[in-house]
Amino acid sequence: MSQRFMLDTNVVSHIMQGRDAPLLARLTAVPVGQAVISSVTLAELEYGLHRKGQPARLRNALTQVLLRMDVLPWDEDVAICYGKLCATLEALGINLSDFDMMIAAHAINAKATLVSRDKAFAKVPANQSLRLEIW
Repeated sequence: MSQRFMLDTNVVSHIMQGRDAPLLARLTAVPVGQAVISSVTLAELEYGLHRKGQPARLRNALTQVLLRMDVLPWDEDVAICYGKLCATLEALGINLSDFDMMIAAHAINAKATLVSRDKAFAKVPANQSLRLEIW
């Protein structure tokens, strides 16, 4: 199976703004179907849109993003992965936000490379199987 990339909320937000040419070029190079987002990311984006009064430009930008990539559902297997990851990181004294932990677990479970600009994900030890790329 081809490598899949799970885009974090901050990366999708930058894509929606449309002002980051290197990021847009990198995304364009990824074949359709290999870039995905978590349903948790979609929830965060929807919250942001509603908080800002649903500006038409941003709604259209999100619609365009969703035409190019699938939204992976949060399911029982992801929830189990999340519980294990949270307990492991907590025991190591590593704290991420709840949404970041959910997205990291989703990427691990989906065997996808997490694409983010959030330095917090770099705290996750390599033995937790989180593949991370900064775009």
